Amino acid sequence: MSGMERIYQIDQILGARHSVTRKELQERLGVSWATLKRDLAYMRDRLNAPLIFDRNLGGYRFETTGKRIGPQYELPGLWFTAEEIHALLTMQHLLSNLDTGGLLGPQIQPLLARLTGLLGTADNPVEEVQRRIRIQTVGAREFHLDHFQAVGSALLRRKRLVIRYHARGTDEVTEREVSPQRLNHYRDNWYLDAWCHLRDGLRAFSVDAIEHAEILDKKAKDVADKRLDEVLGSGYGVFSGDQITWAVLRFTPERARWVASERWHRNQKGRFLEDGSYELHVPYADDRELIMDIMKYGSDCQVIEPEVLKARVAVEFEAGLARYRQ
Repeated sequence: MSGMERIYQIDQILGARHSVTRKELQERLGVSWATLKRDLAYMRDRLNAPLIFDRNLGGYRFETTGKRIGPQYELPGLWFTAEEIHALLTMQHLLSNLDTGGLLGPQIQPLLARLTGLLGTADNPVEEVQRRIRIQTVGAREFHLDHFQAVGSALLRRKRLVIRYHARGTDEVTEREVSPQRLNHYRDNWYLDAWCHLRDGLRAFSVDAIEHAEILDKKAKDVADKRLDEVLGSGYGVFSGDQITWAVLRFTPERARWVASERWHRNQKGRFLEDGSYELHVPYADDRELIMDIMKYGSDCQVIEPEVLKARVAVEFEAGLARYRQ
């Protein structure tokens, strides 16, 4: 902990207590008496803190009575780095949009209060930070996480679930017995990685597509993290599979400047070519989500290989053109 971090900690400790002993301050801060003495002297002499040692109480406290002479006590303002502000606001945004009445509810509100307090320690008040800096999510589905609590409870208790699941792709509703493995927050949506006993394999289920969930008094099947990553984490997006194919995509020089800084997959590989275009290699097991991301770049993206993916994308573009030509 840096010296200024200790100063803020001392300020918080004394602000919340009538008095605090030297021993307790040393234990809370994990410092020697010499270091604590220097910090207290700095607060008194440099920051004008109304800090006194009360012999009757046997501890340090802020003097709150009597008229103050000279500059008022005020800690120097903090400013966060761009990464820290993004992290704080992202956490606040994420926590605010969770099912606050469910599994995480009791923990979310105290976290939100602490995040708001952290943001408020900057040079500008928290209201101004929130007003001037926004995080907007585009394309995220509206949450209706009615069964988030049951899913999370079964996950942590290592129990099986019976779920009624609406697969949007096929518009089919099936009842499945699953062993939950982990929850993933991906592209502003929650997904449950689970062993599906109906399909006898690993699957990823969108939590907002679970229409009913019931916890069973049966021990969940455990799957090793390595296997989960091989099947559900090695390919592109949320679609599962352990047969990995590598796609080679080429972006025009105009689009290359943006794509080069994008993260499509944690194992991606990319390079600039002599003409200024950008070649991106990404692994995939199921091409559905990859095709959607390719198509959003229109003529700025070309599939180089494999041939089967190139043909699939061409068919999708031709089908789209056919609709406009009707």
